Amino acid sequence: MTFIKRWGMWGVVICLLGAAAVSLFVPWLIRFRVALLIAAALLFVVTVALNWREGVSILGRRGTRYGASAALLIVIALGVAVLANAVSLRYNTRWDLTENKRHSLSPQTVKLLKALKTPVEVIGFFRSDTPGKRTAEDLLKQYAQASDGKFTYRVEDPDRSPGLARRYGVETYGTLVMQSGEKSEKVLDAEEERLTNALVKVTRPGNPIVYFVKGHGERDISSAERTGMSQAKEQLEKANYTVKDLELARTGKVPPDAAVVIVPGPRTDLLPPELTAIDDYLAQGGHVLVMADPLQADGLARYLAKYGVTLGQDLVVEPSPVGRLLGVGPEVPLVMQYEQHPITRDMAKVMTGFPLTRSVSPAKTPPKGMSVTPLAKTSAESWGETNLDGLRRGQPASRDDKDTPGPVPVLIAVTIEPTPAPKPAGQAEADDSKKPKGRLVVLGTSTFASNQALGFQGNRDLFLNIVAWLAGQEGEIAVRPKDPRQNPIFATEAQKNAILWLSIVVLPGAVMVCGIALVVRRRRRSK
Repeated sequence: MTFIKRWGMWGVVICLLGAAAVSLFVPWLIRFRVALLIAAALLFVVTVALNWREGVSILGRRGTRYGASAALLIVIALGVAVLANAVSLRYNTRWDLTENKRHSLSPQTVKLLKALKTPVEVIGFFRSDTPGKRTAEDLLKQYAQASDGKFTYRVEDPDRSPGLARRYGVETYGTLVMQSGEKSEKVLDAEEERLTNALVKVTRPGNPIVYFVKGHGERDISSAERTGMSQAKEQLEKANYTVKDLELARTGKVPPDAAVVIVPGPRTDLLPPELTAIDDYLAQGGHVLVMADPLQADGLARYLAKYGVTLGQDLVVEPSPVGRLLGVGPEVPLVMQYEQHPITRDMAKVMTGFPLTRSVSPAKTPPKGMSVTPLAKTSAESWGETNLDGLRRGQPASRDDKDTPGPVPVLIAVTIEPTPAPKPAGQAEADDSKKPKGRLVVLGTSTFASNQALGFQGNRDLFLNIVAWLAGQEGEIAVRPKDPRQNPIFATEAQKNAILWLSIVVLPGAVMVCGIALVVRRRRRSK
């Protein structure tokens, strides 16, 4: 008994440590772990019973009272921490305090997840030591939380589940497989842009087809030159569109499978039968994007007038110091003023550049059945220069009374009501409200979407947003990659030394001095 009386508490500690070790390293030995816990409880009871007299005398000491108070505070603090942790597991909230919200999902992705109609599952193939595993799990967790239960994920070790990895054709660690129904997509990098594009692929029934009109000197979608549009084609394909050329002069009509028709800056006028084909397409609820460069294809101005769009015979200039800082001249007006519209609702505070653009204004009296909305305007310091001959001769632009005053609209969206069809006598009238509405977007420049300008600030996003709205995919707009830039703090040598001494000497020293003063004060009171 004397041995237990003296060493019993140490036995309790040893039994508890042993139970913890068994739980961590050999969890299948459940009976042994329970036996250790029972032994610890029995030893504790016996030791307390044998030492009750000493315990009573110890409880009467002042140091014991202080120790009990400290222990009580520790227990309360632990209780608060456990309660806070339990509440956070059930009701968790994230605050992303980074400048560009790099650790949060974009509003576009959140909206897509909220609109999911079918369950989506992601299987991540990671080993425990695979780089990027924790980052991928954090990103997938955000997707799951934003989807209201429609998006789920799990992590599998391909070495422990080789059959599953072989089934999905997984060859590298860190591969994510997204599946919904019978569709599946592999994502090799856990990035929001790639995951969201894969999400669109597995949930959207088929890929919309985007046709680029050619035959009039338009920009080439297969050209990688600065004036080409290969990057625009690449971005559309990454966003799960099928891109094709369209020779209206040969086909005579727009293909019935066309989701969007793009006219990318024709140098010469389209032929009357081609314009008629576009009219018929719009009348049937089609979607067209026209990029009308200044000084070219003057017939487009007359054609678009019947849709309530006025193409200015000018070149918009903006002598902005911000533009000079960014390395662009006055012929590249910068836009940060957008109207409320599905195309531009996520473009707030995002700069776009419209190089070599003409003004695109709504008609004073839009035709019946046309809803015309200017979407983007340049600054008040800009204007539409009408002295085009002087610009050709290299004369600097100067504002006069003939010029279009700023802010100048450079982007317009038109919604076209369906045309009532003639109704034969004796038949009931059809409900025209159920017919699809035509959509037309007009840009004052095609350079905006060329290889040399598509990567400028928000140009890529605005271009993809236009195509998404035209295709009726309002919820599937461009997701910008997060800006990985860091904002380091630059300090002088004196400032570095001050931070060093403050964190290592001053603050710890102050805490130590306060503690010593408190102890001395208590001892003086106790005497």
